[in-house]
Amino acid sequence: MSLTFPAWLVSKTEEGQNANLTELTENDLMPGDVTVKVEYSGLNYKDGLALTGKAPVIRNFPLIPGIDFSGSVERSSHPDFSMDDKVILTGFGVGEGHSGGFAGKARVSGDWLLPLPQEMTSRQAMIIGTAGFTAMLCVMALEDHGITPDMGDILVSGAAGGVGSVAVSLLAKAGYRVIAATGRLEEKDYLVSIGAADIYDRHELADKARPLAKELWAGAIDVAGGNTLANILSHIQYGGAVAACGLADSMSLPTTVAPFILRGVTLYGIDSVMAPMEKRKIAWQRLARDLDLEKLEAMGQEIEFSELPTAAEAILAGQIRGRAIVKLPS
Repeated sequence: MSLTFPAWLVSKTEEGQNANLTELTENDLMPGDVTVKVEYSGLNYKDGLALTGKAPVIRNFPLIPGIDFSGSVERSSHPDFSMDDKVILTGFGVGEGHSGGFAGKARVSGDWLLPLPQEMTSRQAMIIGTAGFTAMLCVMALEDHGITPDMGDILVSGAAGGVGSVAVSLLAKAGYRVIAATGRLEEKDYLVSIGAADIYDRHELADKARPLAKELWAGAIDVAGGNTLANILSHIQYGGAVAACGLADSMSLPTTVAPFILRGVTLYGIDSVMAPMEKRKIAWQRLARDLDLEKLEAMGQEIEFSELPTAAEAILAGQIRGRAIVKLPS
């Protein structure tokens, strides 16, 4: 058995940073009480930023990127995990400040790991990944707000992406009428196949928002921020809510207080990185129970480990449908 394993390692340079495919040993891993043989990892928007260096995502160099992974425990001194246990990791700064999933092995704190639900495989867990976990947190926020299917349509922005695809499928299966907002209208058939009732051209949300516009949706899940989120807020029905979880368009929010004080709209901020473990357990139980695993396969595409940098550019350009996952070389 080889003592080395393949890894993408991002190093700091005078010009910025670069990512290199290399071979490492366990001595190169960061501290932790559980060592995991990584089986699958996902390519997320944040991973695209980390691999390309287009935003200062990585805080420690050199570092293995990859903010989520699934695999089998090889060694553990943590009381909750034993050898051969199947586990999932998302968030907790992995792939940013602590080496992550773009390697054959990962060493992390057992406090960051969740057992893989019995209903799903490691591959399915990564098609869901950080994006699907975030989508579930968004759905839970709208449910906790009291929005039910009979109250009106739910808009999902970035619907052809990872968060959006899972959100559309979850909401549709729960009985909501889902409006999929996308700039990729050629993905209409895909979006309808996973549960969208109608398609909304996201370019309609690109211009400067009016303080209040026609009430169109009972709630929304937004991955974009910027003018997109400002326009969505202006269209939410009285007493509705928006779960915001991304900044694919912009970190700014050029809006007014009008939706909040004249229509009683609520804006929920959704963080998946440091979400409490109890909430994580509930979300993954819900994903295993509520997500149509037969439709899940349509949301995932497998890329070669060696092609991660190219795929990173593609995800930043909005050219990847659903979830991109990578199988780690055995």
